[in-house]
Amino acid sequence: MKSRRPSVDQAELRGKVKRMYRRVALDPKGRFHFELGRPLAVRLGYLASELEGVPKAAIASFAGVGYHFGLASLQRGESVIDLGSGSGMDSFIAAGYVGKVGKVVGVDMTDAQRANADRLAVRAGFRNTAFRKGYIEGVPAEDGGFDAVISNGVINLSPEKGKVFREAARLLRPGGRMAISDIVTEKPLTRAIVCDTTLWASCIGGAALLSDYRRDVEAAGLRVREIRENPSYYFVSESAKWATGEFGVKSVSVLAEKP
Repeated sequence: MKSRRPSVDQAELRGKVKRMYRRVALDPKGRFHFELGRPLAVRLGYLASELEGVPKAAIASFAGVGYHFGLASLQRGESVIDLGSGSGMDSFIAAGYVGKVGKVVGVDMTDAQRANADRLAVRAGFRNTAFRKGYIEGVPAEDGGFDAVISNGVINLSPEKGKVFREAARLLRPGGRMAISDIVTEKPLTRAIVCDTTLWASCIGGAALLSDYRRDVEAAGLRVREIRENPSYYFVSESAKWATGEFGVKSVSVLAEKP
């Protein structure tokens, strides 16, 4: 049976998430609950060869929570959609894997993030990569148009995770796969944490129980193939560290396939 969670003010949450990630886009050296940038990416497992062709500004604003390209196994000529593409780093890496004959679409609701990614794509010559404005609960893209869905540290920000996974299933072709990294928890979070939109925007308050998370993925019609923990990821603020210790808030990467 799925755990019941207290509700959160969705309009307030979206506003705070947009403001926080606007700051990430404009001031990646600012102070946040989480780390940013190349040192984080390298520690999570990103390869030097993957980062080599990525614009430095995209890497500087990277705020992911894990490494899932080893699970994604992207191939030349494939179509990929990045849910919550942020700075564009993962989208640019995906573009390198699929090549000029493939395509990558990044979707993000934060104007500053998307504008940065657009500008960097043009400047660096990523002609197979495009960024669209949209929400991950209602993605502006066609049914069955993609071989792979990727996402990094974003789905936990949504209070409607089941809807996000149903969108992922809708976007995938039969046989396609979803490879994502996200924040989950081992124990149910308290009402005070779940109803705190600031902690949601910091990737803590929205962390679902791992068992519920997996159930939502499978209820969307996807088959979970692998779940890996990412012990190299950790939060940096004291309040975030406390939540990690008290409730087992942690990063995982998930591979799921569409039958």
